[in-house]
Amino acid sequence: MRVIAGTARSLPLKTPEGNDTRPTQDRIKETLFNILQSDIPGCVFVDCFSGSGGIGIEALSRGAAKAYFIENGARAIACIEQNLVFTKLQERAMLIKQEAYAGLLNIYEKEVDIFFMDPPYNQGYEKRILSVLSGMRYITDRTLIVVEASLETSFDDLEELGFVLVREKRYKTNKHAFIRKKQ
Repeated sequence: MRVIAGTARSLPLKTPEGNDTRPTQDRIKETLFNILQSDIPGCVFVDCFSGSGGIGIEALSRGAAKAYFIENGARAIACIEQNLVFTKLQERAMLIKQEAYAGLLNIYEKEVDIFFMDPPYNQGYEKRILSVLSGMRYITDRTLIVVEASLETSFDDLEELGFVLVREKRYKTNKHAFIRKKQ
């Protein structure tokens, strides 16, 4: 796994050992950031269920003003810390060492521009996190929420949570759902 573009371009990133995380493949990460590229410079980015931190680090490398990393796995946290130091991006990073639900309460921004989450697949985290996000002041109708999920994950209940699906990008083994708060 590597940083694809920006100030840390081509730098290799460490990934935690074991099967606790699923780093986003470079090909999928590149497609995602091609979609997001005009929204990244100067943005406040959140990488929830961060794993190695590869997504948030890519955002910082491409010019995000600040990135929050929410992770509670000890090996993953150590990996994120090492990757931030190696890429020299730690000054614009905020590592929240908590499980996701508690971590959401420790984001102190007027507005988050992009909120990315890659929770464990098929365990219902997506709906529960979206439910919490629906009440967070930093999630506005301008915030883009991106969820990496299994192909089987349904987003049919977004409307009852106050959100709308604006785009879906499917890959061979997973997908990205692009979600905004309903106006």
